Amino acid sequence: MNKDDNQVRVRFAPSPTGYLHVGGLRTALFNYLFARKHGGKFILRIEDTDQKRSISDALKNLISTMKEVGLRYDEGPDIGGCYGPYIQSERMDIYREHIHKLLDSGNAYYCFCSEERLTKLREEQRKRKRPPMYDGKCKNLSNDEVKDRLDQGMPFVIRLKYPKEGKTVFDDVVRERVAVDNSIIDDQILIKSDGFPTYHLASVVDDHLMKITHVIRGEEWLSSVPKHIFLYKAFGWKPPVFVHLPLLLNSDRSKLSKRQGDVSVESYLQRGYLPEAILNFIALLGWHSADDREIYTLKELEDVFSLDRINKAGAVFDIEKLNWMGGQYIRSLDIEYIADQSRRFFEEAGIDTSNQDKYMKAINTARDYVYRLSDIVEHAKMFYGELIFTEEDIRLIEEENSQKIYAYWIDELSRKTEWESEELSSLTKQSIAELGIKGKQFYFPLRLALFGNCHGPDIPTLIGILGRDDSIRRLKACLTR
Repeated sequence: MNKDDNQVRVRFAPSPTGYLHVGGLRTALFNYLFARKHGGKFILRIEDTDQKRSISDALKNLISTMKEVGLRYDEGPDIGGCYGPYIQSERMDIYREHIHKLLDSGNAYYCFCSEERLTKLREEQRKRKRPPMYDGKCKNLSNDEVKDRLDQGMPFVIRLKYPKEGKTVFDDVVRERVAVDNSIIDDQILIKSDGFPTYHLASVVDDHLMKITHVIRGEEWLSSVPKHIFLYKAFGWKPPVFVHLPLLLNSDRSKLSKRQGDVSVESYLQRGYLPEAILNFIALLGWHSADDREIYTLKELEDVFSLDRINKAGAVFDIEKLNWMGGQYIRSLDIEYIADQSRRFFEEAGIDTSNQDKYMKAINTARDYVYRLSDIVEHAKMFYGELIFTEEDIRLIEEENSQKIYAYWIDELSRKTEWESEELSSLTKQSIAELGIKGKQFYFPLRLALFGNCHGPDIPTLIGILGRDDSIRRLKACLTR
């Protein structure tokens, strides 16, 4: 027996039609987690048979994004495997072989109807409020009629000859038992006029030949399962286990689509959301753990994920939840990692981070206030360059008490080259006592001079990041006003 016969094998099969959608990432993640949970294989397959919609560099971007978020596949177009090629446009001979088997067995047929006729047919059906379906005009053409039209070079497609009587009943892990009336199933096109297969033929053939055991995909494919089951039976193959994930919804419960807002994974990464936070957030869209935890590492998700905890109801893509989760990760992950991931945003802002000690301290302070890495710059840039004050700030700076505070701190800080945090805390208490200024009247002007804002970190932290010399320089700049 082949070692793959009893092994879980799942696939993520996107089309290279743009950037990776968050819905696609969820499909990839659930397949990945299921494979890892059961010691199986996770395969990346590219379904590019719709040549008109394929976009240059989309495959490169897709693979790059998958790797950036940490979803490592076991077989795929760039790493190979035992069941390749893993790009459908490179498997055309396989599809031609299998479509002829369907034609020979009477489970598929040539259709020579023009696009004009089909358009007119659909319009008439809409007027009669009937679902648009092919009327089967070419279904019963004789072999001689088919040969004659092929000899004439007439354009054609090849359709599935689906029975119209009875029902198709199948099991889905999420939807359980599903029954569909065969009369509403269209004679699906299997081979298009350009010779390329549609998703329906290619995915069934590839899933079988690649020994896929579980098809985990979006709910939008649920209505296509009867056609796929028919194809499996026509070829004499055993169907895989079907798992259809609930829809992703906007906050108004409309379907989350590529046309509504920015839903590409790459965009979220570019804006500074951590891959760990994105995966954790995506995992909880339509799935929940037994103990209702919310924060999981990828490894922890691999251990606890199960198909039976996938919800039927649509999952709302709540950006506020993602923001909260992003903040949790930024504050909890290793500071060296956060600093490394943040550096590009500082470089884009033109900030020199060569002083590593200062940079690390700035990151450690700023990360308490943000939920994405790009925002760290906004909360740390006041440690670099010149501060900009409003007219209201200047009025506070020029107050008599403020000037007393600045003069006192300049004098005291100048007494020593190095200051420890505990010493700065003692100096804070000492200056409050000696100046007789306390509360907001003390902290607001001092913090404003050092930080550019009345609100923020405590004084020892600010001076610890700036250093003694830069702190004195900023205080002097305010004193001379």
